Amino acid sequence: MAVYAALFLLVAGVAGVLTVTAESPEVAFENPDLELSSGDTFEVDGAEYAVADISEVEEGGGGHGGSAETSIVATIERGVTVEQSESWGNGSTVTVDDREWTVEITGDDPSAFTLVEVLDRQAILESDDAADNETVERDDGEYVAVTEDGETTLVPADEYFPAPEEQSYATGDSFEYDGQSVTVDQVATDQAVIVWEGTQTNSIEVEEESTVTLGETDFVANFPDASTLTMSSDIEGYEAQVSEIDRFEQYNSGLTRVVILALFSVVLLLAAAFVPSRY
Repeated sequence: MAVYAALFLLVAGVAGVLTVTAESPEVAFENPDLELSSGDTFEVDGAEYAVADISEVEEGGGGHGGSAETSIVATIERGVTVEQSESWGNGSTVTVDDREWTVEITGDDPSAFTLVEVLDRQAILESDDAADNETVERDDGEYVAVTEDGETTLVPADEYFPAPEEQSYATGDSFEYDGQSVTVDQVATDQAVIVWEGTQTNSIEVEEESTVTLGETDFVANFPDASTLTMSSDIEGYEAQVSEIDRFEQYNSGLTRVVILALFSVVLLLAAAFVPSRY
C-alpha cells in the first residue's frame, strides 16, 4: 500500500512540476508586414492609412469588488473622397465670399439661378454722415432723409442705395463656395443643388488577434506592448500558432487532471490502509 501511495505521489509531483514550469506560448509575428505606433501612416494596395490611436480599454465593470479587464485597441483611419451636396431653396439666404445673397429661381423649367446680394442698409446709412440712420416710410414708398447745407431732402430708397450685385449660374457651372470649388448639379423651381468632392474619414477599430481587411489584403493584428501594433498577412502562420496554443492548453489541462487524480488515489489508498480487517 505504501509503495502504491509513493508511486502516485511521484506521478503527482512530476505532473505538478511540468504544469508549473511549462511556459505558455503566445502569438507573435517574427516578420510582420507592418509594425506601427500611434501617429504612423502606412500604405496598403495603393491606399494611405493612419494609426489615429493605440490605447487600453476597460472591458466590463469592477462592481462587487471585481476588477475590470483591459484590452488594447487601435484605431486606423483612412480618408476617402466622396461626393457631397447642398440644396439652396428658392428665396433662401446663403453666404458666399463672406457676403450674404438671396437665391432667386424664376421660370417653370429653370436651368439656372441667380444670387442677389443682400445689402446691409443699416451699415450704409451709418457710414453716411449726411443721412439719417433710419429710412422714412411714406404713403408712396420708402425714403432716406439726407441733410446737406442745412436742408433735408427725402431721397427714394431705390435711388439712394446702390443696386445689389447679381451672379447667375447655370447647370454645370462652377464657382468658389466655402473655400472649395462647387458645381451646379441641378436647378428646379424650388431649389438649386450644388455638389463637390469632399474627404470623409473612415475608421477601423483593431483588437488583439482580430482579422482586418485593408484594400484587398487580410491582416491579423497583434500588440507586442501597449503602444505597438503589428500586422501580418501570414494568416496560415497565425493559425498554426493558435493551434499550438490550443494543444498546450489541452496538455496542461491533462496534467492538472493527473495531479488531482493521483492525489485523490493517495488519499484513498491511505484511507484503505487504516480500515480494520475482518479476519
